[in-house]
Amino acid sequence: MTGPDLAPQRAARKPAPAWARKSTVVLLIALLALAVFGTTTQTWMTVTLDPNQAGQAGAGQGPLDVQGSKAATAVTALALVALAGGLAAAIAGRVARWIITGIIVLASAGIVAAAGTVLSDPLAASQGSIGAATGVTGGPAQVAVSAFPVLAVVAGCLLALAGLLILPASRHWASRTKYDARPVAGSAAAAGPVDEIDSWDRLSRGDDPT
Repeated sequence: MTGPDLAPQRAARKPAPAWARKSTVVLLIALLALAVFGTTTQTWMTVTLDPNQAGQAGAGQGPLDVQGSKAATAVTALALVALAGGLAAAIAGRVARWIITGIIVLASAGIVAAAGTVLSDPLAASQGSIGAATGVTGGPAQVAVSAFPVLAVVAGCLLALAGLLILPASRHWASRTKYDARPVAGSAAAAGPVDEIDSWDRLSRGDDPT
């Protein structure tokens, strides 16, 4: 076999760069999504109620800790959406990866927006928890914001970038279906089937892997 005939096979066997490996990208998205989710389990705000305005139920109550899952309920759900999207990207086809990338980016934008709303107006974000604890809302209170909303914003931004990384990285991922695969003439038979899935794909195209 001549040199030009071997070139496509060498290109096909060229390993993906470390940053573009499927396991690396999927793991990065999963870790960032879990990091966002983890922030919502922590205290985002500590509310000190005014005893003159809180009513009898809150008069003798100490500072109220508000978790991120209560201050910004959308963040928890969007983090799980991004996590599911990252895992789905590992088995998705070329077109589906574009859709998944859009979903992850939109979920990340929602995370940043929701956490940013808490940072911009923490008293309004804590009203639900204040009402549940005292039965009174709209009164004055002192709200101390922790670092976790900021961490959620940072992790959300990084999650969006990780989602966008799917597009350039997936060019180096091996094709697993007949819809993604574009074999070079004369190279498929020489390379041989990788596994049973590839064998069935070739049979469906009319190729005999034996």
